[in-house]
Amino acid sequence: MDLHDIKQVSIVDYLAQAGFEAKLIKGVNYWYCSPLRSELTPSFKVNVERNQWYDFGTGDHGDIIDLVCALQHCSTAEAMRRLSVLKGVRLAPSFSFGGITPLRSQAPSMELISVQAVKHPKLLMYLSERGLQRSDASLFLSEVYYKVSEKYFFALGFPNDAGGWEIRNPYFKGCFAPKAISTIKGTDSHKLQLFEGFMDFLSWRKLHPEGQADSIMLNSLILLPKLIPSLHPYSMIESLLDNDEAGDRATKQLFDAGLPVKDMRACYAPYKDINEYLILAEQRKQILTLRKRGLHR
Repeated sequence: MDLHDIKQVSIVDYLAQAGFEAKLIKGVNYWYCSPLRSELTPSFKVNVERNQWYDFGTGDHGDIIDLVCALQHCSTAEAMRRLSVLKGVRLAPSFSFGGITPLRSQAPSMELISVQAVKHPKLLMYLSERGLQRSDASLFLSEVYYKVSEKYFFALGFPNDAGGWEIRNPYFKGCFAPKAISTIKGTDSHKLQLFEGFMDFLSWRKLHPEGQADSIMLNSLILLPKLIPSLHPYSMIESLLDNDEAGDRATKQLFDAGLPVKDMRACYAPYKDINEYLILAEQRKQILTLRKRGLHR
């Protein structure tokens, strides 16, 4: 697939699969609350005729490749690889990892097909690549099958508090609407640990299995402002957000709200997030194991 074909992947369809719905439609222009930052008034425009986006809040703009780079924090080459794989998959009648529908004037509808325990080899391999095993995730994750515009997909699913699902596979990161936070109640209701997503939550639980605090996955930093008023009953909030500018801004929001926040990001610095820290920790463990085996030969 060449560059021209990749750029034809619909931005509107891609955003819909990622759980972002247009707040306003005016002709060929779809207006969203920016998926790249937190805001309440839509200032992110997608022109479906040109298949281009523009974020009026930051001045950033571009095509579908630029958007995937920004959303997935990946290189241009990686974004093209992901889009190429997604667009090229022919899904029906069997299920596959992902897919993008052609450019249309309306966003695609998503339909949940089934939910079951995680057992598909490709999903288990994906978990392993993220430093996790089935035993680390079986209490929280499911294997979700869903349909988008007559095409079928499957992914890891993590439920949110509104009945939707955060979905992940090697090629796609998105949401089966409605979008909402995810809450896991612990035995210590006075303490809260705040994560950006479920991969970080699972990674932290693997590294610290003794944890007893309540846990909240934001699933999107956009949801933080609405959540903040409900956090005041906690006597301690451990902020375990990303080590990046967005994480800095979100952590500042927590402090500015007068919450009893402890910034925990130094625990996994200089890595971007907890999952990246875990992956590298698991790799180091494997190297040490191989070295010890070599010494015994």
